[in-house]
Amino acid sequence: MYKEKKIAFVFPGQGSQYIGMGMDLLEKDPEFLRVFNLFQTKTGHDLVSIMGIGPESLLTTTTFTQPATLAHSVMALKMFKKALKEKAIDLKADFVAGHSLGEFSALVSNEVLNFEDALYLVYKRGEFMLKANDNTPFAMAAVLGMEPATIKEVCEEASKQHLVVAANYNSPVQTVISGTKEGVELAGSIAKGRGAKKIMLLPVGGPFHSPLIKNAATWLSEEMERISFKNAQIPIISNIDASPEREAEKIKNKLIHQVTSPVQWVDTVKYFGEQSVDICIEFGPQIIVSKFIAKINENIKTFNIDKFDDIAKVISEFEAI
Repeated sequence: MYKEKKIAFVFPGQGSQYIGMGMDLLEKDPEFLRVFNLFQTKTGHDLVSIMGIGPESLLTTTTFTQPATLAHSVMALKMFKKALKEKAIDLKADFVAGHSLGEFSALVSNEVLNFEDALYLVYKRGEFMLKANDNTPFAMAAVLGMEPATIKEVCEEASKQHLVVAANYNSPVQTVISGTKEGVELAGSIAKGRGAKKIMLLPVGGPFHSPLIKNAATWLSEEMERISFKNAQIPIISNIDASPEREAEKIKNKLIHQVTSPVQWVDTVKYFGEQSVDICIEFGPQIIVSKFIAKINENIKTFNIDKFDDIAKVISEFEAI
């Protein structure tokens, strides 16, 4: 019985976007269009058009990728909750978590932030992250087939010459590194020499989750002071320490530190395991964090809601549990 299961709602970050994302969800509720229209009034950008028809070069720009991904995730979640209510199904999350940018989507899901504020805030976050690097040549790369602890050691060794850090602990066999171009190249070379299967450079707009964009954290902090944060109704598992948080001020502080700190996704999923979480439902474009979850804890069952039609399928599977 699903009522006896512990459930977490999870949300992806950048890299999951695609042309046409969220368009089938957008047409289901006029409230969504109102939020997009408000976003356009505040920023001058037609996010609906960028999500729906691109061009891809614009959608993959961090400034637009972040609000596009958050919007998709939030619309999917809201339509899922609406469908549950219509069927009188009492299904609630025990925890929420998001990967990097996805942490903001998670905050909307547990009513810490409203949709409008979150959409604008991640737009500014993306803008700050691009601006903060100050023209230093940078890179990010996924290191495949090497334990996270070893990659951390590799980064520490390489940083004696050029700055590079572990940025995203995605799974036991995939860690993303970030830093100066020379640092990432050197760390990749060292990792290859120690047995890493593959070093894959990522098409990104900045050295995210590294000290090179520390100014973005300062600017984000200032921006967040203009926005109302509430205490969380459902514990959010923070990216920076994989621990539960409910207090608004502490959540804000962790979001600031998240900009330059590694995403502790492996530890987040381990925490789920320690808390006997049975099911994770991922809301957002494509299937991203669920794949990481499967590599960390195969006992956690995952569901994914990308398109509107996925909602009925997921509810049907839940009713069969």
